[in-house]
Amino acid sequence: MADSDKIVRALLRKHGRTFSEELGIRLRSSTPSALFRWLCAALLFSARINNKIAMEAARTLTKHGWTSAKKMQAATWKQRAVALNRAGYARYDEKTSRMLADTSELLLDHYRGDLRKLREAAKHDPRRERELLMECKGIGDVGADIFFREVQVVWPEYAPFADNVALKSARKLGLPAKADGLAKLVSKEDFPRLLAALVRCALAKDYAAIKKSAL
Repeated sequence: MADSDKIVRALLRKHGRTFSEELGIRLRSSTPSALFRWLCAALLFSARINNKIAMEAARTLTKHGWTSAKKMQAATWKQRAVALNRAGYARYDEKTSRMLADTSELLLDHYRGDLRKLREAAKHDPRRERELLMECKGIGDVGADIFFREVQVVWPEYAPFADNVALKSARKLGLPAKADGLAKLVSKEDFPRLLAALVRCALAKDYAAIKKSAL
C-alpha cells in the first residue's frame, strides 16, 4: 500500500495546480483585482454546474475587463448575462449577473471595492472574515470554502483550512481527513496546491489511478 508521501507526490504531479493559477490570478500579489477576481470565481464555482463551464465563465469575466468591483458594476445586467450565457453558464446567467452586481456594490459601499479592507474590518479574525464575506450575494458556505481554500496563502490567519470536498477526497486516498494533518504533509506554500489536487481528484474520480501511480 502506498504511503502518504507517495500519494501526495502523485497528486501534486497530476493535479497540483490551483484553480486561481489556472485562471491566471496571482493571489500571492494580494491586489484588490486578484482578490476580486478570485471571489467572482468562487461565486461561479459554487453553483451546481460543470466545473469546466464555471472556469470558462470566470475567464469570460476577465476577457470583458470586469476585473474589479467598479468595472463589474459599470457593466449592464444584460452585458454580464449575455457574456455568462455565451460561456455556457446558461442556467444561472441572469441570476448570477445580478449577484455579481450586488456583490460589487456591497464591496464598493463598505470596502471601496477592496477585499483587503474587509479583512481589516474583520481584524484578521477568520470567523469574522467568513461572516463578512458571506454578506456578498451568491457567497454561501460553499463559495466561502472555495475562496478561503486558496486565499489562505495570503491570509495566513485562516490557515490551515481545508474544505469538505478536499477532506472527503483525502479520506478516500487514505490521507489525513483533517486540515492540520494534511498541512503537515507539505510546505505551507504547497498546501493550497494539495487541496486543489484533492478537489481535482474528486472531480475526475481518479482515486484508483492516483493510488496506483503512488505504488
